[in-house]
Amino acid sequence: MLYWQLFYTFLKIGTFTLGGGYAMIPLIQAEVVDRRRWIDEQEFLNMLALAQSAPGIIAVNTAIFIGYSIKGWRGLICTLLGAVLPSFCIILLIATVFTRFKDSPQVEAVMKGVRPAVVALIVAPLYRMARSAGMMPKKTEKTYTEWWRLLLLLIPVATALLVWLVDLSPVWIIMLTIVSAVIIVRLRQDRQRSDQ
Repeated sequence: MLYWQLFYTFLKIGTFTLGGGYAMIPLIQAEVVDRRRWIDEQEFLNMLALAQSAPGIIAVNTAIFIGYSIKGWRGLICTLLGAVLPSFCIILLIATVFTRFKDSPQVEAVMKGVRPAVVALIVAPLYRMARSAGMMPKKTEKTYTEWWRLLLLLIPVATALLVWLVDLSPVWIIMLTIVSAVIIVRLRQDRQRSDQ
């Protein structure tokens, strides 16, 4: 029964999500974390970071990590098939008929109308991730000092600027981020030990 639920959940997300991988993230989070509670939010964010770092489409990578985390290899196959089948079938259908309708004003109007919704679907998980990472202040707790929060906020801005203006490969940024994170965590651990 759980295998079917995994497959059906990702099939539903893959069928009704417009805008590709990033637009699927809030729906995956709503289903897997909020509604079904298969994994907690922190584990989801960790999987999302891994999915972003791994080669391939972020939504498919996330589906793979979630399926494997919940039910091993069989769960992985269920979530992977659920996430990929709708896109495969829809793209196959579009490829056969799109050449006839690509210059249609109605099709162009639909595509322009969908764009703002796709942007909103991408921004929503980014905001939630920023709050979970401590970049945005929470009402109930004060996780980080202000300078640390500012540093966390500057990292994605600097990354976007480097990719856009300098044409730096995201691979180098990911490697730099991993090395920097390891160094920062080590420094914080050393500082905590010295304070004790």
